[in-house]
Amino acid sequence: MATYDPSRDDQPADEIITEPLRDIIDPENFTPRLLALLSNALVWRESHELRRRYGLGTNDWRVISALAFRPGLAATDVSEFIGVNKAVVSKSVSALAGRGLIVLLDGPRGSRPMYLTRAGAEMHDLMLPISMRGQEIVLAHFSPIEIERLNDLLRRMLDETRELQTLESEAGVAAASED
Repeated sequence: MATYDPSRDDQPADEIITEPLRDIIDPENFTPRLLALLSNALVWRESHELRRRYGLGTNDWRVISALAFRPGLAATDVSEFIGVNKAVVSKSVSALAGRGLIVLLDGPRGSRPMYLTRAGAEMHDLMLPISMRGQEIVLAHFSPIEIERLNDLLRRMLDETRELQTLESEAGVAAASED
């Protein structure tokens, strides 16, 4: 049996699939894909506008917003709160501290609680309408009751997804320890 070699142009014809497979996901009706596309479009719009106006991106905004909501969070806490990698938060923290929008203080057991400066609070207020525009785009087609229901469903789906991630992670650790 011939094997596929991407460095060769003379692949055997019977090894190349040129027709769609029968058992596939319908991309126009696959809800996770549609949610991801919507999220990506909203984040792109927001990031583009934040960069154009303020020289900051969505990740920077998320850090500012988190500290506006919960002053004194450490970078690890911000990472968990906004659901992004610690390296992404670290990069934003460096940029924001460099611009004088946040300060890092010394905390207990080597922690570094972060706070907005006055300039950071002003930047928050300038950036907020750009982010809220995404909310308006999403919710424009819903009644207040539907919005409440949608948010409840999304929170439950997030909880279930996180529980599944934990179970799968634990199963992976258990399987690795059996090897």
